[in-house]
Amino acid sequence: MLHFSRRAADIQPFHVMELLRRARELEARGRDIIHMEVGEPDFPTPQPMLEAAARFIAGGDVHYTSGLGLPALREAIAGFYRDRFGADVAAERIVVTAGASGALMLALAATTDPGDEWLLPDPGYPSNRHLVRSFEGVARGLPVDAASRYQPTARQVADAWHAHTRGLMVATPSNPTGTLLTGDEIEALHRVTHGRDGLLLVDEIYQGLTYGVEASSALSRPALNGADDLFVVNSFSKYFGMTGWRLGWLVVPPAYVRTIEKLAQHFFIAPSTPAQHAALAAFAPSTLEILEERRHAFAERRDTLLPALRDIGFTVASEPQGAFYIYADVSPLADDAEALARRMIEEAGVAATPGIDFGHHLARRHLRIAYTTRRERLLEAADRIARVLR
Repeated sequence: MLHFSRRAADIQPFHVMELLRRARELEARGRDIIHMEVGEPDFPTPQPMLEAAARFIAGGDVHYTSGLGLPALREAIAGFYRDRFGADVAAERIVVTAGASGALMLALAATTDPGDEWLLPDPGYPSNRHLVRSFEGVARGLPVDAASRYQPTARQVADAWHAHTRGLMVATPSNPTGTLLTGDEIEALHRVTHGRDGLLLVDEIYQGLTYGVEASSALSRPALNGADDLFVVNSFSKYFGMTGWRLGWLVVPPAYVRTIEKLAQHFFIAPSTPAQHAALAAFAPSTLEILEERRHAFAERRDTLLPALRDIGFTVASEPQGAFYIYADVSPLADDAEALARRMIEEAGVAATPGIDFGHHLARRHLRIAYTTRRERLLEAADRIARVLR
């Protein structure tokens, strides 16, 4: 007899992956599909990182590192915080992980007891709430909209907090909306969580991909850097272009390091050793120059797609300042965003993600549209959508 855990039954499918599967089916039949659904940069891994990995692998000494990660890489990340953000983050607090998902798993496993509640913005990245459930916690969505740039406010968090609330999870830049929290807003949120003996987890996975505003970190705020109740998640996937390498990191309060290390040893043994050696080259000036050129390309793509979508009739009430997504209200054009997403892929050959992947609040009115392909394809996609809707 088959037996599935209750937690597994509670995990919902990732609708974007279902959509991607349909896109692949259509491509196999010869259809040209413009992919604007998956949050993956279309640029290849920068050459300096490929060369660093190749040199390491050629030596043949490919073995486990420490469960906390390669010491040289932890030092390099600490140097990145110092040089880019003026933040003094001890390398001992940095844990290299199997992707940002691994970092989130470790943070939740170390802090969450059965029944503990985490507050998360709705809409927000879907895996976050499912990871909370996987560790027997309860994910509670905070409805957010364009009025607050799709970010929770300190007052909203304070009003939602109760005896079983363990912490608050926020993202800046956010997925799916691309909006940012200011340093003052993060401090205000921390005052609420700290005052209630709770935790604040800040997802900075898209850090570096900002437009018209400098990239920042919660750790650059003196009031937060030494906090014993703040976790910061980051990744080599988005800004650094290493999605398939599956490498991220977690900055933890000193008191949690040993617990996180024990969990990491059992969950993953260690992060990928070749990926870590590739990442050692991520902070080299030659690599950063490439990455900044790509950031400017993303800004141009955003500035191309936004007016094109608005011309069609989509509403974008809060413009993205980061990541590579536009969260578009489709209600002027369609009654249901999921049905529109299916129509777009079948009739226009354009794949975008329905809002139901990201929560419940006004989800059926929204699509997440990723500008992760070149400008000409973005304009072609907009033209295809417009012709179908006409």
